[in-house]
This record gives sequence, C-alpha cells and structure tokens, in this order.
Amino acid sequence: MCKGVKSVSWETETLMGTPSKPSKWERLFPRAALSHVGLFVALMLYTAGGGLVFRALEYPAEITKQEYHRDRLLTERWNLIRIVSDYNVNGTEDFSIEKLLSDQLAVYERVLEEASSNGLALEIENNFPPSEEKWSTLQAVFFASTVLTTIGYGNIVPETFWGRLFCMIYALVGIPLTLTVIADLGRVFATVVSVIAKQLPTMPKCCSRIYEANPAGQRSLYALWAVGFLFVYLSAGAGLFKMWEDDWSFYDGFYFCFITMTTIGFGDLVPKRPKYMLLCTLYILIGLALTSTIIELVRRQYARSWQQLRALSGPLADTLRRLGDAGRGVDVSALHNDLRKVLTVVTMPRLSGGKRQLEWEAAMEAMIRDITSPVSSQPKPPIVQIVIYESSV
Repeated sequence: MCKGVKSVSWETETLMGTPSKPSKWERLFPRAALSHVGLFVALMLYTAGGGLVFRALEYPAEITKQEYHRDRLLTERWNLIRIVSDYNVNGTEDFSIEKLLSDQLAVYERVLEEASSNGLALEIENNFPPSEEKWSTLQAVFFASTVLTTIGYGNIVPETFWGRLFCMIYALVGIPLTLTVIADLGRVFATVVSVIAKQLPTMPKCCSRIYEANPAGQRSLYALWAVGFLFVYLSAGAGLFKMWEDDWSFYDGFYFCFITMTTIGFGDLVPKRPKYMLLCTLYILIGLALTSTIIELVRRQYARSWQQLRALSGPLADTLRRLGDAGRGVDVSALHNDLRKVLTVVTMPRLSGGKRQLEWEAAMEAMIRDITSPVSSQPKPPIVQIVIYESSV
C-alpha cells in the first residue's frame, strides 16, 4: 500500500512538472553568465577570424612591395657607385659629371627613405632585409580589434582593393557587435559594483543622514569615485606597457592608455611587441567598457546639474532684468554673476547637514523672495481708465 502511494505521488509530481535540481555545470555557470561569456567569446572569434583574413589579403602585397623597393634601392645604389667610380677614373673636374653625381645622390636618398618607410632595414650587408613584418598574425588581429573598436591608430592600413573592401564590410558588421559587447560588459560591471556595495559595512548615522538629505551630493561622490577608479585602471595599464616596451616611460604608457580608452587613437605611440598584442587587445576591450560606463555616469551628472542651474537661474535672470529696467541705470550684472556662482554651489555636494542646512536653504529662499518682491513700497498712483465707445451711426 505504501509502495502504491509512493508511486502515485511520484507520477503526480512528474505530471505536474516539478522542477528538477540544477546540474553541477549549471550551478557553476548560470545561464546569465553563459550569455555574457558567449557574447564575449563570439567577439573574440570574430576578431581573430578578421585578423586572419586581413593577413591573407595584405601579406602577399606587403612582400611584393618590399621586393620592389629592395630592387629599386639596389639599382640606384649601383648607379651611384658607377658614377663615383667613373668620376675617380677620369680625374677631371667636369661639371656635367658633378651635376650627374648630385642628381643621382638625390635620387638614391629619396629611394632610401621610401624603402625605410616601407619596412626595409638599412643593412647593406644583409641585402636590405625587412625590419618588421607589418601583417603578421598578431599584428593583423590587433589591427582588426582597432577597426572594431573604432580606434584606428593608422600605423598599418589595408592597401589592396580586396583588403579595403573587406575592411568596410567587416567594420559594418563588427562595430555593432563590439558596441553590444561593451554595453553588456558595462552592465556586468555595474552589477558587480552594486553587489560589492551591498557587502560593505553600514555607514555611520551622521553620514547616512547627510547622504539622504543631499542625493545630488551622493551622485556627485559616485561620479568622483568612478573617475578615480578609471585613473587607477589607466595607471595599471601604464605600468604594464612600461614593462613590455623598452623605450616607453610611465607617462608614455598612461598617455597611450588614455588616448586609446577615449577612442582618439592618434597612432603616435603604438605597442611593438607582437607577443603582447593579444593581452593588449583584451586590456583595451575591458577598458573601453569601463571608460564608456564612467563617461556616461559623469555625463548624466553634468546634465542633471545643468538642468538644475537652468531651472533656478531662468526666473532669477528675468527678475534681475526687470530690476535693471526699473532702476534706471542700476547695473545688476555683477549681482547676476554672483547669484550664478551661488546656484552652482547649490548643485554641488555639501558636507553640512541637518538643522544648519535647512536654515541655509530657508535663508536662500527668503533672499529669492526679496528679489522677486516689488522694489518700491510706496503706494502706486491710482489709474484712471477711460472707456471710449464708438458708435457705428
């Protein structure tokens, strides 16, 4: 009988759809985390695939260009040597030979400069080998990341027709994906910060009263902490780049990180160590998410403060203008500027709270009422209204 009851109860639970216990994999990696990780992995695969395609399209053209400049450089070098040897054999001061030598030297210098700018090392004994491989695998992946993040250093660019066409299509599809990943990372960071804030110890009663009485000051303090954290992240990156790059100082690394995270991307400083390119790409992607989130937080604080300033300064500006018109020559521009400074201070966080703050605000409201009240207390003269009726007769 008991067995029958157990079997019936088990069948009932099965039919009612009782939720099963989550597996060990689901407990370690929830579905929400898997969605974030999957989006990030998709962007990484898209970046790596784009880098491989860029290398396949641009690397043969790079080799062909280097061979062309090497052959041209060797040809002009032997022409210069031939002219010098002929001049020494003849031993005469022929002005035509001197002019020819000067022209050939100018051509050789120009060809030498072009070869150096195209990646050839100025080593005659090694037949002018390439100094660096521009479109290596890591360099190509790094270039793909700069395209997707809209940084665009400009140190390497596609030069073939198919490379440029692929770059446009690749950016058209990849930039929205990158922005989606950056926004998703920003939400993850905001969630992590909120969880960490809840785990912090409670604030003293005096400080909590100040924050409750002044929410604008609390928001300003959050924005200040966010900017400080951004500078810490930039400083950490500057320290890493100082270790990776031999000729970079800490200031150079911080400058590069700031220009990169703000997507300015001048290209005057670019990492040259290929083995650190993947780490550099990961650092830039996470930093862009942090920077965009912090910049949006600061922008909202600016917009809120400006709205409060406009809402308060608009009626005051009209009142002061009327006072100036009624005063016949009274200059109220200085008072207007002082009041703007006071109103700016109103939107900023104040450390004093409680009764003292309420008294200060009451005094401010009383001053505004005094300004908006009539200037003169003398009785106004009676106004005689004359109504004229005009008949149609």
